[in-house]
Order: sequence, then structure tokens, then C-alpha cells
Amino acid sequence: MEELNKYIGRSMERRDLISERMIAEFEATFSPHLFSNGSVPLGVQWCLSPDIVAPHQIGSDGHPKLGVFLPDVGLPRRMWAGGEVTFHGHFNVGDVVKKSSEIVDVSFKEGKSGKLCFFKVSHHYSVGDRLIVAERQDIVYREAVTAGTIVAQPAVSPQGKVWSVAPTSTMLFRYSAMTFNGHRIHYDDPYARNVEFYEGLVVHGPLQATLMLNLAASMLGRAPTTFSYRGLSPLILGEPFLVDAVKRGGTIGLQTISSSGVVTMTGQVAA
Repeated sequence: MEELNKYIGRSMERRDLISERMIAEFEATFSPHLFSNGSVPLGVQWCLSPDIVAPHQIGSDGHPKLGVFLPDVGLPRRMWAGGEVTFHGHFNVGDVVKKSSEIVDVSFKEGKSGKLCFFKVSHHYSVGDRLIVAERQDIVYREAVTAGTIVAQPAVSPQGKVWSVAPTSTMLFRYSAMTFNGHRIHYDDPYARNVEFYEGLVVHGPLQATLMLNLAASMLGRAPTTFSYRGLSPLILGEPFLVDAVKRGGTIGLQTISSSGVVTMTGQVAA
């Protein structure tokens, strides 16, 4: 940990353009499950300034190798665990967005499946001197798994306003392309099944988070102030899944539910 703590505070900056093409691709991928108020759709920040590395810096899973930005902790399996987003404004087409990223915490834990390393990374998205979005992203790396280590989860029923989403391999491919996400669990079925032991292709965490965020905004009639989310279980490509939202006082509780009734991601919006 003493060596890893040296990486806390490590940062980098990148810039990206919100183009008409980017928005057209985003809307074509998520339509009709988007909140529209005439501005750039919510969730576009996860498409901005992705990690771009040369082929020799790509790991066997398709992600950039550890050691490029995040330190190499010797754990091969990456998961998008959760985080929180705070909205300070909105983007416009034509904006040049500066994305400032910083490692703010590194910690180890022992879970049912073995060793886990958690990274907390902050991202600030600014246009000129205006902060538009602040995000804390939680990334976890874990040991390689073997067959039969995925634990079954209890089934639940939706409780509120529901969107039914029918994912396809084309939808997953498009989202991987927009986010320059090379993780093979989203497009390489034999790899997903035989190496990481999923039951099929995995629906992206930020794709699910984007749907939850837009459903909440459609209930509020505007973008929320904050949005937090947490991944619980893999969502496997197949039958339609549900995005569920329930208003409770000043908050909206959110979840994505697989066709078998398993909650795969939860979220909460503060109005």
C-alpha cells in the first residue's frame, strides 16, 4: 500500500469535441429511451476523452494495461463498480470539453471471490472556465475467476415507472465504439464465456447508468442535481431488461432488472 499510495494525486488532462455526429450516434443508440430538453443528452460525458493507447499497451482483456495510468496491482479482471455524478450545467453541441482526471484513492479488500483492489478516480468536465460535470468513478480489479464462482441473486419485481429495453449485440457494439471501450466481454462471446466465465456478452455498466439517469430526468422534467450508481451483478445480453424508477420524497430510487428478475445495478437521483 505504501507504494500504491504514491499514485494518489496522479492526474492527466484531455480534450474532446461534442460534435453533431457524436450526438447523432448517441441518440441512435439509446432512442427512444432518452430524456430530451433540446440540449445534449444526459450521459454523453461517458463518451468523452476515452482512454486511447497504442496496441502494445492493451491487455489481453482489451482494456489498457494497468501501469499506463492506474498502477499495476497484479489483478487482471476489471469491473465498472459505480460512482457519483454532480451536474453543474449542461453541454452544447460544438463545446470543446476539458476532462481532468485524478486518482484520489486506492484500497485493497478481500471478497468472496478473492482479492479486490478499488480505485476511486475523479473526473471534472469543463468548458472554458465553467465546470459542467463532476464525477467520482469507482473501478475494481479482482483475481481471475474460475467457472462456477458467480453467485445467484434473488429475483425482484419492478416498483415504479419502467422502461423495457431490448439490448442487441449491435447496441453493445455501438456503445463500445462510442466510448472506445475495447473490453472483450462486450463483443467477444467466446472470451466472455470461456475466459471470464460470464453466461454471454455483458451489457456495459455506463450504458445501464445512462438509461437510469435519463429515466429519472424524464420523471423530473430536467436534469437532476446528483446521480449515484452501483453495479451489483452482470447484465447478460439476451431478453429485454427493465429500468425501474420510484420517487421517494426528494429522491428517485433506480434499478436495472434482468429478464430473470435479478437487480444488476442500482442508482439514486437527488432532485
